[in-house]
Amino acid sequence: MPSIDIRRTHSLGLEQAHAAVDKVAQRMREKFGVDTGWDDDTLRFSHMGVDGGIAVSAHDVHVQARLGMLVSALKPRIENEIHAKLDEYFGPAKTP
Repeated sequence: MPSIDIRRTHSLGLEQAHAAVDKVAQRMREKFGVDTGWDDDTLRFSHMGVDGGIAVSAHDVHVQARLGMLVSALKPRIENEIHAKLDEYFGPAKTP
């Protein structure tokens, strides 16, 4: 099963990171009908063909998702959208 695994550092702190992920979750629910819910510091999400989580800490955000066969063809598009939302809510990725 194809998967997505993206980690991004940030400087928002835990409370603001939670708030940012809440905004992302709201958009996922409205736009795609995704089921979401918090499990400690991880927002779990699921929808037909996709399930995973967005884990937040005071210093980073970690997106993991498993893609079903029908959705796997969309993996590059989904990854691009995740990077765009991380840029929007957590700032651009830092390059070493």
